Amino acid sequence: MRLFAALWPPAEAVAELARFTRQLTRLPGAGDLRWTTPESWHFTLSFYGEVPEKQADDLGTRLARVAHRAHGPLPMRLAAGGRFGDRALWAGVHQDTDRAALTRLAAATTAAGRRAGVLPVDAHPSFRAHLTLARARNRGTPDLRPYVAQLEPFTGSSWSAQDLLLVRSEPPTSGVPGEQPRYEPVGCWPLGG
Repeated sequence: MRLFAALWPPAEAVAELARFTRQLTRLPGAGDLRWTTPESWHFTLSFYGEVPEKQADDLGTRLARVAHRAHGPLPMRLAAGGRFGDRALWAGVHQDTDRAALTRLAAATTAAGRRAGVLPVDAHPSFRAHLTLARARNRGTPDLRPYVAQLEPFTGSSWSAQDLLLVRSEPPTSGVPGEQPRYEPVGCWPLGG
């Protein structure tokens, strides 16, 4: 199964961002983007790829330890945004207190993946907290800079990430344009619990 560790923002935070981003879907060139759906919005901490069931169980045990060792829920807010070159548009996150807590949590989930044998020993991916809003259908079309500029003033309400999730990702299979992957939590552990 295809797995990743993630944090899911609460419905209220998602609704705020969804209201704000409606204006983006009306910008010139917006039809050249594949927009993600609000119910799928999340922060990927570590992507593990295809994981055999036995290793998934070990990974879940290790992620439960990571969550338990966390210093409790993570206060944050969705804010502004950015782009990964000409490929993806994303919303950012602002941490209200310990700005490195999310990075440490991502590093711990990556370490759990290495110890469970689902990531290479030398896996040290760079982490940038982001929530993907859209992906370009073709590189360079449209120019994502105007979208980033529109996102700049956005600042959502404060919320706290309460749980670390292990999520199964099922890629689209129908071949219908615009079909989204399906995400199903297979493990959930309270942060600091």
